[in-house]
Amino acid sequence: MSTMAEMEPLTSGASNRIIPILKTLRTSLLYIHALLFSVVLLLLLPRRYRRRYTADSAAEQSPSKSVKRWRLEEEDTIKRRALAEGIDMTTGNEDCRGVRSCSLVLDEMHSSPGLGFRGILVIIHGLNEHSGRYAQFAKQLTSCNFGVYAMDWIGHGGSDGLHGYVPSLDHVVADTGAFLEKIKSENPGVPCFLLVTQLEAASYPNIEEMLEGIILTSPALRVKPAHPIVGAVAPFFSLVIPKFQFKGANKRGIPVSRDPAALLAKYSDPLVYTGPIRVRTGHEILRISSYLLRNFKSVTVPFFVLHGTADKVTDPLASQDLYNEAASKFKDIKLYDGFLHDLLFEPEREEVGQDIISWMEKKIRS
Repeated sequence: MSTMAEMEPLTSGASNRIIPILKTLRTSLLYIHALLFSVVLLLLLPRRYRRRYTADSAAEQSPSKSVKRWRLEEEDTIKRRALAEGIDMTTGNEDCRGVRSCSLVLDEMHSSPGLGFRGILVIIHGLNEHSGRYAQFAKQLTSCNFGVYAMDWIGHGGSDGLHGYVPSLDHVVADTGAFLEKIKSENPGVPCFLLVTQLEAASYPNIEEMLEGIILTSPALRVKPAHPIVGAVAPFFSLVIPKFQFKGANKRGIPVSRDPAALLAKYSDPLVYTGPIRVRTGHEILRISSYLLRNFKSVTVPFFVLHGTADKVTDPLASQDLYNEAASKFKDIKLYDGFLHDLLFEPEREEVGQDIISWMEKKIRS
């Protein structure tokens, strides 16, 4: 069964009714206004960015500047990969070619030798972080005889790409699907679960046939731009200046854990991207969030969604809406009173981890 089989199309046809026409006209006027605003804003950008990102100047750029920029990004990737490979969380760290011939860091954490897995959990980290942060949770899982795998997004952790830059979340979905297929082929018959912070992985073809269920921790399901104009101009700027860092969207000051030590560890971790969000990355988050929000009823994969009621980064009410509207026959939700965004890094992280393990065990028994 396709998880997103009956999702609404991204565009709709014209209607012969007056009200939809007026709505369409209003939308068109909004986009015209946004386009004019974009042009004005682009003209107000510092000259160095106008020179760098306009089409005419791009053609005039000397190859040496492009090569220098590429070398700087490559050096940064090499440094991040060395740091990622030095994290003591794996029995083997594998540098694998992704679906776009892009090098991804994949981590494999086994349970006790000679014992069969009760199940496997594949951890896909959230925006701006990396898989190595989940080392403690991985130990909790392996102590319960669950095999654990993890993958760094493109532009995150030790994987290829400019740090914090995601050209398309479709790439993350495709990489996750390819990773799952590899794991399933190596562990035939073993129940497999996926832990994510973004629901878009559920759109991968035949995902229900590959997984027993999906665990969603503090998912980004109802992401709104700081201002409606920002959302309107985001598609334009994501094409013109995709790697530009948008300081107005920087949420670093928002606490994500009630544990001071966890906060210090996160924001002092060189593998965690702490700079302003890049324009294309932000647009991708808005695009996928908007699409999924309209298609909750098409979700049929079994899932367990966890969210803190005091989360200031993502909306816990959106998780409740997902639970209420999703067509999944096997679904559960747990809202943690007063908890913040990083549930697995809260002082009660052991409790949260055990809730995830208990849900997987219940699903395996069902």
